[in-house]
Amino acid sequence: MNGAGPEVSFTRLGDAALAVGTPGARALLASLRDSPLPGVQEVVPALHLLTLLFDPLRLDPADLEAALRARLAALDLSAPAGVGAARTLAVPVRFGGRGGPDLAWCAAHAGLSQAAFVEALCGAPLEVAFLGFTPGFAFLTGLPPGLRMPRLDAPRERVPAGSVALGGPWAGVYPSATPGGWRIVGRTDLRLFDLSRPEPVPWRAGDRVRFEAVPAGQPESA
Repeated sequence: MNGAGPEVSFTRLGDAALAVGTPGARALLASLRDSPLPGVQEVVPALHLLTLLFDPLRLDPADLEAALRARLAALDLSAPAGVGAARTLAVPVRFGGRGGPDLAWCAAHAGLSQAAFVEALCGAPLEVAFLGFTPGFAFLTGLPPGLRMPRLDAPRERVPAGSVALGGPWAGVYPSATPGGWRIVGRTDLRLFDLSRPEPVPWRAGDRVRFEAVPAGQPESA
């Protein structure tokens, strides 16, 4: 289906932002990163949605909408959507134990041993779909169907920072201690939100992510 077809919606948000809803959001994001539109200051991705922040003194929203329709029409949405300059982030994880209280349940639900479950999870081709929920939290897509876990019936009141968790079709890592209803299978010491760094968050939409199992007792930096 052509990217500029009826599945595309445009919503103006004030005089300096435009939301574009389309199944081709990831492909459009890649195109805008590779070849930015003049006057567009920032592109914020969500699931099947991009919000473009633009300078209203340089760009009329009607012209921006027309440019985006033309850009979508030129895209091949049947091709895999790499989101420009994709990076790969390795996340060292200690699976199970006190840091991964739901690992045994998840492995049994998948019909695997715990070791086989961890191996399958570490081999999954994960990718950052978008960030949300709390600063630094990335919704990771790419879980095979057998590794997709139902959420807890009742969320935990506090999930420790660094918890690696599975919920529905998503995997994620909690950057800070918050309530949460996903199944916790491990923990990482990687800091995913740090205002003292030039880039407080280490990943962005389109980045690839790989979990790496750390043997018990071994430092994660090893």
